[in-house]
Amino acid sequence: MGKPIIWVLSGLILTAVTLWGVLAVYFGDSQSSMIQTSLAAAWGLYGLTTLVGLGFPRWRKRLFAGYSILFVAILGWWFSISPSNARQWPWQPDVAALAYADFEGDHVTVHNIRNFDYRSENDYRPAYYTKTFDLNKLEGVDLIAVYWMGAAIAHTILSFNFGGNDHLAVSIEARKELNEGYSTIKGFFRQYELIYVVADERDVIRLRTNYRKDPSEAVYLYPVRGPLENARRLFLEYMKKVNELNRKPAFYNTLLDNCTTTIWLNSRVNSSHLPFSWKILLSGYVPEYLYESGRLDSRASFSELQKEAHINSRAQAADRAPEFSTIIRTTLLK
Repeated sequence: MGKPIIWVLSGLILTAVTLWGVLAVYFGDSQSSMIQTSLAAAWGLYGLTTLVGLGFPRWRKRLFAGYSILFVAILGWWFSISPSNARQWPWQPDVAALAYADFEGDHVTVHNIRNFDYRSENDYRPAYYTKTFDLNKLEGVDLIAVYWMGAAIAHTILSFNFGGNDHLAVSIEARKELNEGYSTIKGFFRQYELIYVVADERDVIRLRTNYRKDPSEAVYLYPVRGPLENARRLFLEYMKKVNELNRKPAFYNTLLDNCTTTIWLNSRVNSSHLPFSWKILLSGYVPEYLYESGRLDSRASFSELQKEAHINSRAQAADRAPEFSTIIRTTLLK
C-alpha cells in the first residue's frame, strides 16, 4: 500500500474519531452544558490541528501522541457513563412506569400494563392494569410494523396472542426524560435508557393509527408462523428482560439495541431463530424478510399480504371498543 493511500486512510480515520469524540463530549451524560460544549469544541480543534499536522513530520509524532492520550481519556470517561432508572429529571409520563412480571407455574402476572386513554398524541389520561396470563392459552405472536418515513425504516412491536381479545403488546423504545425529544444521533451516545413498554393494544396501536398525525403513521399487523413452544419461550424471555431492566437498566442504541435488533436478540432463545440480516438493520424490510423465510402466510404474494395487513382504518373504526384487538384482525388472512 503506497504512502499516499496510507495518509488518506489515516486522515479519514482521524476525522471519524474526532467527530465521534466531539459528539460524545457534547452530549455527555444525558444533559449538555456550556463546559461540555467548550470541551467538545476544544477536542474538535485539537483533532483538526492533528489532522493538519500529519503533513509536518516535525510535529506529527507529538501531536498524535497527545491526541492518543486525550482520546483514551475520552473513551474511558464515556464507558464510565452508566444507565439509570433514576435520572436527574422526571421521566416522560408515557415511559414513567416500568412493567414487571411474577411467575407461578404456567401463569405469568404482568404489572403496569399501559392502557392510556388518548385525546390526542400528547394529551392523555395515564392508566395501568395488572393481568395474569396462562401460557397454555398462548396461540401465537404477531409482528406490528409502523411506518412514517418511507419503506426502509419502521418501528416494530411484538404482540402475544392469548386467544379471543387477550393480546399483550411489547414495544421496545428509548426511555426519555421530561421535555426530552428523540434524536437518532443522540441514540448512538448513551443518551437514552432502554424500556420495554408493555401495553394493551388499544394503547400502543391506537396511539399510532388514531392520534399521531405529524407525521401520520401506517400500521401493519402480521401473524407470525411458528411452533407454539417457540412463542412461549419468547414470551418468557421478554418477561425476564422486563424484570432485568428493573434491576439493571441498559442503554438504548440507535443501531445495536433498538426496537428491532432487540427482538432478534430475544428470539435467539429459540434454536430455530432467523439468521441475522441487513433487513433487520433496515427494519422496514423485516416483514418481507419473515415472508421470505416462511414465517408469514405464503398463500398470497407479499404485496397482497401487506395490503391485507394494513390496519389503520380498522383501528380507527374500533377506537375505544373493548373488542379492539378482535376488530383489527377481522379480515386478516386465516
